[in-house]
Order: sequence, then structure tokens, then C-alpha cells
Amino acid sequence: MTQKARKYTKRSTDEIINGAIDRQQSWLTRRRMLTRAFLRKINVFARSEKKTAKPKEKAVATNNESVLRAYWFPIVCALIVIFIAVIVACVKINTPVKVIVPEIPEPIIQPVNTSKTVAATPSFDLVRIEDSGRIIIAGRNVDESNISIVANNKVIATEHTNKDGEFVYAAVNAWKPGNYAIYLIDTDKNIKSADTVFVYINEHDYKKSMSLLMTKDGSKIMQNPKLQDGDLKVTRIDYTDTGRLVVSGHAIPRLRVSLTLNDKYLGFARVSDAKNFGLGADIKPLQPGVKYTLTVRLHDTNGTTIAKKEHKFTLPKPTGCDDTFYMVRRGDTLWVIARNFLRRGALYPKIASCNAIKNPNRIFPKQVLQIPVD
Repeated sequence: MTQKARKYTKRSTDEIINGAIDRQQSWLTRRRMLTRAFLRKINVFARSEKKTAKPKEKAVATNNESVLRAYWFPIVCALIVIFIAVIVACVKINTPVKVIVPEIPEPIIQPVNTSKTVAATPSFDLVRIEDSGRIIIAGRNVDESNISIVANNKVIATEHTNKDGEFVYAAVNAWKPGNYAIYLIDTDKNIKSADTVFVYINEHDYKKSMSLLMTKDGSKIMQNPKLQDGDLKVTRIDYTDTGRLVVSGHAIPRLRVSLTLNDKYLGFARVSDAKNFGLGADIKPLQPGVKYTLTVRLHDTNGTTIAKKEHKFTLPKPTGCDDTFYMVRRGDTLWVIARNFLRRGALYPKIASCNAIKNPNRIFPKQVLQIPVD
């Protein structure tokens, strides 16, 4: 860029700056003039007046007129303000007040569910065996869900719950006699019921069938069997020379059997699924020739006695270990037999050795075992 061009640029900038300064000064001058004129209008008394000689009697009037001329504008403004204040204070202005309220959605009213509380997992309400042998199962789960009924690890039916989460299954045909372990599965979520129902169906009379709800806290009877003393059988009573009394027999599965001797409680045992029970207790030595009353009671889950057997006997002189024998029943093990006769299940090798049993895990029903009570 040449020197002449640089000088031209500098001169143009100076002109812009000088023009801006001139415009600002002109604007300030106009503002001063306007302000001075406004103040002169308000303060009329500040303007110079020619004094003329007037009589004394008119001096008061002249002063009043000059005051009014000097302060008329502020006085008018003050009167207007006072007038407005009086109106606001005395007159009620019915101006509608607009209040902005946020929109709140209407509450959704849901119907009250008067049915029972639906459990998080499938549960049983009823398991009943009819006199015809048909079984009825009722329970609940979440509404509109599929429930599979499993008996002895086999799915026997799948039901659909209603809007209240309830379902009912009624078998078409009678179930075969035997024992069944029943539980529920939510097929949609693959959730298993926390409880299991044990069902016993009597082979001679369906009225003697039973259902038990098995929970983590114990068992609760759902259908009580109509039992008689004939449903409790005592097949063997043994008394060893070590002072141990052993009673075995048959009864309804899963129920409890208690034992008393001359009304003295000795203990209880639970009947196995194979309908066998064995109950042993250590007692004081029995005296030969003395009469004793041995009572075996069968109880339901509430502890009520539903069957009872009494055996009155007179103890003969003990004959020794060579005369102590036991007939194996279905469901027996050498461990249980050793616990009943020898007080400790771990002593089962003695029984196996005395009877030349090579495999202690294999014994057979109606097998006669010699018990080495010594």
C-alpha cells in the first residue's frame, strides 16, 4: 500500500470521529435547551418581573396571585394524586382476579378387589378327594395366567386363572390309589409354588383318603380322612435286653404315631410314604411277670387322636440275642432298623455282618433279620 493511500485512510477516520463528536455535542446542547425551557415553565417565579409601585392594601392579593402562578402545576398534580388515592381507598373496584391454577389430572378410580390377596407365586386353596375318587384342586395366581398342575413330577393339567387370579381343576376320572406329591407351576413365568400338597388315596375306601399341605413351617391338613382303629395296625413289639422297646406297624402316610407305656409318653414317629412306621424308645428295665399296657396312637396334623391300639402284656424272661428277629417291610433300611434296635443308626454294619449281607443298601421285604442286641 502506498503512502498516499495510508494518508487517505487516516484522514477519513478522523472525519468520522470528528463528525461523531459534533453530533454528540449538538445533542447535548439541544438537551440543555429543552431542560432549561421545561424548568422555566415549572418555576415561573424564577423569571424576572418588573416591580411596580402598588398600594399597600393590594400587596396581599398580589402575593397570592404570584404564588398561584408559580406553583399551579405542582398543585394540580398533587390534587390529582390525592383524588386518585381517595377513589382507591373508598371505592371498591370489582375487577375480576385471574388466578392461574396448574392443570391437575383427574384421579383414576379403580375398583376395590374384594377377593383374596393374589399371591406372588402360585398357591393352593383346596385339594379334596371326592367319594368317587375324583380329585378337585383350587388355587390362585396372578390374573389371566396359565397354571400347570404337576403330580409326581408329571404335568396332569393346565388351567387358566380368571380376572381375580383363581382357578379350579376337577379330574374327569378317579385317581388310582397311592401317594401323590402335587405342586403348581406358573407356565408363563416358570415360577413354582412354594408349598406342596401330599395326597394319599386309600385303595379300599376313598373316604379314608387324605391331603396335607406341606409348607416350610410344617404341615397342615386340608382333608381329614375318616379313619377307624383298623387303619392303624401294630405288627411287631420287641423288647431287647438292653432296655429298648421297639414297635412297628402300618398306618396312614405322613401322619404321626405316638407311644405310651402305662400312660407314660415315650415318643413319636412319622409314618412313611410306604405306610410303615417304626418307633423305638429306651425305657427302664421291665420286670418279668408284671402287667404292662402299651398304647399306640395315630394323630392327625392338629394332634387329635384318630385311631388307637392297646396291647396288654406280661414280660417273660429275656431269651437273648439269638431269639431276636425282625421281618423287613417295604421302605425299611438297615440304618432305621439299627436306630430302632441298637439306638444308633451307624451300627447297621453289625446287622449286615450278623446276617451275611454283602450290600447293606439291598434288603428285601419279608426278609428275616437276626438282630445282635448284645
